[in-house]
Amino acid sequence: QVQLVESGGGLVQPGGSLRLACAASGSIFSISTMGWFRQAPGKQREWVAEITTALQTTYADSVKGRLTIIRDFTKNTVYLQMNNLKPEDTAVCYCKGEGIWGQGTLVTVSS
Repeated sequence: QVQLVESGGGLVQPGGSLRLACAASGSIFSISTMGWFRQAPGKQREWVAEITTALQTTYADSVKGRLTIIRDFTKNTVYLQMNNLKPEDTAVCYCKGEGIWGQGTLVTVSS
Protein backbone atom coordinates (compact mmCIF):
# COMPACT_ATOMS: atom_id res chain seq x y z
CA GLN A 1 0.00 0.00 0.00
CA VAL A 2 1.46 3.31 -1.07
CA GLN A 3 1.49 5.98 1.60
CA LEU A 4 2.45 9.63 1.83
CA VAL A 5 3.32 11.01 5.27
CA GLU A 6 3.77 14.74 5.83
CA SER A 7 5.70 16.32 8.68
CA GLY A 8 7.24 19.63 9.67
CA GLY A 9 4.21 21.79 10.34
CA GLY A 10 3.91 24.00 13.38
CA LEU A 11 3.49 27.51 14.72
CA VAL A 12 5.71 30.22 13.28
CA GLN A 13 5.73 34.01 13.50
CA PRO A 14 5.11 36.16 10.44
CA GLY A 15 8.28 36.40 8.40
CA GLY A 16 9.49 33.06 9.67
CA SER A 17 10.28 29.82 7.86
CA LEU A 18 9.24 26.18 7.92
CA ARG A 19 10.33 23.14 5.96
CA LEU A 20 7.66 20.54 5.31
CA ALA A 21 8.51 17.00 4.29
CA CYS A 22 6.46 14.35 2.51
CA ALA A 23 7.87 10.85 2.72
CA ALA A 24 6.60 8.35 0.18
CA SER A 25 6.53 4.61 0.51
CA GLY A 26 6.22 2.35 -2.48
CA SER A 27 7.28 2.87 -6.05
CA ILE A 28 5.18 5.90 -6.99
CA PHE A 29 7.83 8.37 -6.05
CA SER A 30 10.06 7.50 -8.98
CA ILE A 31 7.31 7.88 -11.58
CA SER A 32 4.98 10.52 -10.23
CA THR A 33 4.74 14.26 -10.34
CA MET A 34 4.51 15.28 -6.70
CA GLY A 35 2.51 18.24 -5.54
CA TRP A 36 1.73 20.30 -2.46
CA PHE A 37 -1.72 21.66 -1.73
CA ARG A 38 -3.16 23.58 1.19
CA GLN A 39 -6.52 24.23 2.76
CA ALA A 40 -7.00 27.35 4.83
CA PRO A 41 -9.77 27.51 7.46
CA GLY A 42 -13.12 27.91 5.77
CA LYS A 43 -11.67 27.70 2.28
CA GLN A 44 -11.34 25.08 -0.42
CA ARG A 45 -8.17 23.11 -0.92
CA GLU A 46 -5.84 24.82 -3.40
CA TRP A 47 -2.81 23.79 -5.37
CA VAL A 48 0.48 25.33 -4.24
CA ALA A 49 3.36 23.77 -6.16
CA GLU A 50 4.48 20.68 -8.02
CA ILE A 51 7.67 19.02 -9.18
CA THR A 52 8.09 16.47 -11.96
CA THR A 53 10.45 13.51 -12.11
CA ALA A 54 12.67 15.74 -14.27
CA LEU A 55 12.70 18.28 -11.41
CA GLN A 56 10.68 20.86 -13.30
CA THR A 57 8.78 23.03 -10.84
CA THR A 58 5.70 25.21 -11.03
CA TYR A 59 4.12 27.42 -8.36
CA ALA A 60 0.89 29.21 -7.62
CA ASP A 61 1.26 32.96 -8.07
CA SER A 62 0.48 33.54 -4.40
CA VAL A 63 3.61 31.69 -3.25
CA LYS A 64 6.16 32.42 -5.98
CA GLY A 65 9.43 33.65 -4.54
CA ARG A 66 8.58 32.49 -1.01
CA LEU A 67 8.04 28.74 -1.32
CA THR A 68 10.36 26.20 -2.93
CA ILE A 69 9.53 22.58 -3.73
CA ILE A 70 12.45 20.16 -3.59
CA ARG A 71 12.66 16.49 -4.45
CA ASP A 72 15.12 13.96 -3.03
CA PHE A 73 15.01 10.65 -4.89
CA THR A 74 17.48 9.04 -2.49
CA LYS A 75 15.07 9.59 0.40
CA ASN A 76 11.77 9.23 -1.50
CA THR A 77 10.87 12.60 -0.03
CA VAL A 78 9.57 15.88 -1.37
CA TYR A 79 10.03 19.05 0.66
CA LEU A 80 8.33 22.42 0.73
CA GLN A 81 10.64 25.15 1.98
CA MET A 82 8.46 28.01 3.17
CA ASN A 83 10.06 31.43 3.75
CA ASN A 84 8.70 34.84 4.67
CA LEU A 85 5.50 33.27 5.91
CA LYS A 86 2.37 35.37 6.26
CA PRO A 87 -0.74 34.90 8.40
CA GLU A 88 -2.67 34.05 5.22
CA ASP A 89 -0.39 31.04 4.76
CA THR A 90 -2.08 29.40 7.74
CA ALA A 91 -3.47 26.11 6.43
CA VAL A 92 -3.32 22.36 6.53
CA CYS A 93 -0.76 21.40 3.91
CA TYR A 94 -1.06 18.16 1.95
CA CYS A 95 1.18 16.36 -0.50
CA LYS A 96 -0.16 14.34 -3.38
CA GLY A 97 1.21 11.85 -5.87
CA GLU A 98 -0.49 9.46 -8.27
CA GLY A 99 -3.86 10.43 -6.88
CA ILE A 100 -2.83 9.58 -3.34
CA TRP A 101 -3.03 12.17 -0.57
CA GLY A 102 -1.14 12.40 2.67
CA GLN A 103 -2.89 13.10 5.95
CA GLY A 104 -1.80 16.74 6.09
CA THR A 105 0.31 18.85 8.42
CA LEU A 106 -0.87 22.10 10.01
CA VAL A 107 1.00 25.34 9.42
CA THR A 108 -0.01 28.24 11.65
CA VAL A 109 1.47 31.69 11.08
CA SER A 110 0.72 33.99 13.96
CA SER A 111 2.38 36.39 16.34
